[in-house]
Amino acid sequence: MKVKNYYFSFGIISLLFLFITASQSLPNLLGEKKTNKDIIKFSHRIHESVDCESCHSGVTEATSLSMRLLPVKDDCASCHDVNDTDGCNTCHYENVQEPLIQKKSELIFNHKSHLEQGKKCVDCHKGLTEVDYSFESALVNPKMENCYTCHNDKKNVTNACEACHITTANLIPADHQKTDFVKFHKFLASKPNANCVMCHDNNSCESCHVGTKVLNESNAPNDFYQPFVPDNFIDGTKQQQVTRVHDLNYRFTHGMDLKGKNAQCQTCHEIETFCVNCHSATGGDISLGGALPSSHLSPNFVKFPGTDGGEHAKLARRDIERCISCHDVQGQDPVCITCHIPKK
Repeated sequence: MKVKNYYFSFGIISLLFLFITASQSLPNLLGEKKTNKDIIKFSHRIHESVDCESCHSGVTEATSLSMRLLPVKDDCASCHDVNDTDGCNTCHYENVQEPLIQKKSELIFNHKSHLEQGKKCVDCHKGLTEVDYSFESALVNPKMENCYTCHNDKKNVTNACEACHITTANLIPADHQKTDFVKFHKFLASKPNANCVMCHDNNSCESCHVGTKVLNESNAPNDFYQPFVPDNFIDGTKQQQVTRVHDLNYRFTHGMDLKGKNAQCQTCHEIETFCVNCHSATGGDISLGGALPSSHLSPNFVKFPGTDGGEHAKLARRDIERCISCHDVQGQDPVCITCHIPKK
C-alpha cells in the first residue's frame, strides 16, 4: 500500500513539473514570440519620475539602432541593490535571467545626434507613463508624420527616404496598395488631413495632372481637357491639361486597354457621359445604340429563350463587367430587363 502511494505521489509531482515547464514554454509552442514581459517584471508607469537616460544609458552615445538601447544590469544597479538575493523576485521570474530583447529595426537613426540637438525622448516616444511595458503603448514608436515636422526639406533637414529607411521597398502605405487606389486617390488627397506632400511633391501630381489648378475638391470632367481632342477645350477656363496619361494616338488604341483591363477608365472618366461623346446614339445613351462592338453584329449574338442564348450569353458569363461598362445605366440595367424578366 505504501509503495502504491509512493508511485501515486511521484506521478502527481511529475505531472506538475511537466505542466509548469510546458506553461513557461507555451508561447513558443504556440508560435508566439517572447517579449520582455516574459523576461522581467517592470513598469514604466511606476518609474515615471526616473529620467529615461538613467535606465537607457546606452542611448546617449548610440549612433545606430543596432547598438544596445535597452537597460542592462548595471543600469538597474544605480538604484536597486542587485546583490540582495532575497529581493530578486521583485523584478525577476524564477530561473529567468536573460537580457532584454531588443528588436531589429529597418531604420537608420542616430539617438546621440538628436539628443545633442535638444530633442527629448518623450518628443518621439509617447505614452510610456501610462503603460508597464513599452510595446503596450501604441505611440512608443513615432509615426512618420512626427518625423516630418523636421524632415520636410523646410528646416534644412533632408526628407529623402534613404536617409532614414534601410530599404524603401516596403514604404508604400497600405491604402496605396488597394486595386482601386488610383480611382479614388483624388478623394483621399482632398481630405483636410491629407499628408500626400510628406512623400510627394507637386512634380508627382504633374506627371499626370499638368495644369494650372492642380488638384482640388471640385475636380469635374469639364476641369480637364486633352490637347489632342480640341473639342474638349473650353475657351476662357482654367482647365487641367491631361497630356501624359494617354499617348497622342490613344483615341485609336484605347479599345485594347478597355478589353485588356490594363486601365480603369472610370478612374478619370464618367463612362456614360464621356464615352457617349464619340459613341453617341439617338438620345445620347450608348447602351441603346450607336457604335457597336463587332461581336454585337454577329447573326448569333442573341438567340431566343430556350436556346443557349447565343454569343451575348457567353460574353456575359465570361466578363459581365465589360457588358456593364456600357449597358448599366446608374445601376438600372435597362437593356437586360427588356428580355430577362424576373420570374414571379
